[in-house]
Amino acid sequence: MKTVIEPLLIFDRIQELYKHLGIAVDIDIAQKFNIYNMGNLYNPKTYESSVYRGNFFSFVFVKDARGKFISDNEQYDIAPRTIFFNTPGHIKKFRIKDARDLYLLTFTECFLKENVHSQIFEEFPFLLAESILSQVVPEEKFEEFEELYMQIEKAFFSESPYRNKLIAHLFVALLIKIKDNFLTDNIIPSYESCRASEIVNKFKIIIEQHYRDLGNGSNEKAHRVTEYAEILNLHPNYLNNVIKSKTGKSVGNWIAEKTISEAKALLKNSNIPVKEISYRLGFSEIQHFSTYFKKHTQYTPVLYRQIG
Repeated sequence: MKTVIEPLLIFDRIQELYKHLGIAVDIDIAQKFNIYNMGNLYNPKTYESSVYRGNFFSFVFVKDARGKFISDNEQYDIAPRTIFFNTPGHIKKFRIKDARDLYLLTFTECFLKENVHSQIFEEFPFLLAESILSQVVPEEKFEEFEELYMQIEKAFFSESPYRNKLIAHLFVALLIKIKDNFLTDNIIPSYESCRASEIVNKFKIIIEQHYRDLGNGSNEKAHRVTEYAEILNLHPNYLNNVIKSKTGKSVGNWIAEKTISEAKALLKNSNIPVKEISYRLGFSEIQHFSTYFKKHTQYTPVLYRQIG
């Protein structure tokens, strides 16, 4: 019998996944942070996804639901009081039934850097982890998480002018609780030890540190693919193949996204002149930077700063 291979779907936004599942959710597509309780839709229906790659960070808090979740080659049970976290790029598939209470939080790197702080990955390095973080927690611990994500939901649906800042502050508290409860001597996520995953982990750390250095002015030259490969003692083609196969994005795509993410953070959270930001991010001419930024955001740097 011939094996049927499912096509790999790519979802850049959580809204695309909801649409794939046939879930009508009224969420602004421009949102860089979303929270939703699938229990609001509760009925006997089972939700089953195709194989997909999600290009966003996600936390899942399962209070009352059951099913199976596959991330890359690992399978996990969806059961009451389970907390999941994973990063963009994983190949996933899930089947959820009896979803009476299951909260899904998704967010982008831009949200973190614009509303939390630019050093977010240094404070919470597990956000760069290549493997999934999953744990069933005791009832009293889960209630502590529940209190926090319910506050986040309240802030998310509020009309406060400080809405994003409220979400960000509560989200930091959530990250601290994750760090405190998951990353102890007794509960450590099982990071993959294979060579490809080690390369991805190192690459993520190196590129994050490099853009942090560019942003604060301690480094004046933006790396290209060849320079990342040299740091990792790899051939550029091999590095690109590994990164693309494991994350779904080439090294060039990572560089482009990091450049835009850092530019947005600097434009929104600093008074550094656009010309200086352009120089720090490796553009010899401000016009080149402006054209590049507009291509990826539909805004010029000046206009983005004004509306931010």
